[in-house]
Amino acid sequence: MTTPTPLKHGEKPIVLATRRSPLALKQAELACAFLSARLGRVCTLLPLTTTGDERRDWSLEKEGGKGLFTKELESALLEGRADAAVHSAKDLPADMVEGLALAAFLPRADARDVWVVSDRMEAGGMPKRIATGSPRRRAQLRRCFAGAEFCELRGNVHTRLEKIAGGFADGTVLAAAGLARLGIAEHFGLRFDILPLSTVVPAAGQGAIALQTRAQDAAFFAAHSDSATTFAVSLERALLARLGGGCQVAVGIHWENGKLWMFDESRGGLKRFDVPFGPLADIPEKLAACGL
Repeated sequence: MTTPTPLKHGEKPIVLATRRSPLALKQAELACAFLSARLGRVCTLLPLTTTGDERRDWSLEKEGGKGLFTKELESALLEGRADAAVHSAKDLPADMVEGLALAAFLPRADARDVWVVSDRMEAGGMPKRIATGSPRRRAQLRRCFAGAEFCELRGNVHTRLEKIAGGFADGTVLAAAGLARLGIAEHFGLRFDILPLSTVVPAAGQGAIALQTRAQDAAFFAAHSDSATTFAVSLERALLARLGGGCQVAVGIHWENGKLWMFDESRGGLKRFDVPFGPLADIPEKLAACGL
């Protein structure tokens, strides 16, 4: 395979690979606007269907979610069909494919989770059936709703909302950032409640839009990355790698305003550490100081 020529400043459009889901396309449009404003160049989209999108009958936990939503986008980068791939940072495996790099991030949106519950339930009531395929969310929700039954729920955001409104389950959990990017603040038959970090710790990278590139082009994009988001997600992913996890493990990690929140049932549940903002090179030392 011929190695694509490194990107340079110029007039050629920047091609961004993205999944075809409504949320993925919205995130790619935001990335286009972000890069166009900073580079003064046109950005175009290359929508692709991933294995995870095609196999909607699969349980991500049982099949292993690693790479199911990223492989096709990564192939487009390595083959030179795209210059960058747009991802939800939380969906990226902790280890990167050889020849690729996580180069830049847009400013982070609200990283918290949202409890989406049927209005058939009274406020403060105990749900009997909760729909989520996330081990992380399931492990933390069990602390709030002991005895609830859990079931798998897949599909795009609108599909999930329709299923809960239709009685498939009493409630589910969705990312606040995804709902906001789709312009969803309410839905007939449902109530939305933000879950505080002390109740449910988000996935590492949640709320952040990441740009993955060829390693040779990483510096080109990194010069335009949001610094606070870069530090936060780099710290979260470094800790996730130390814990040996990915997006389909029962671990929550989130850094915000000098505080590192972590949920890991095998390591004592919920914990919070003081971790000040600083150079990326200091992240290993900061984690070690926390005993992590």
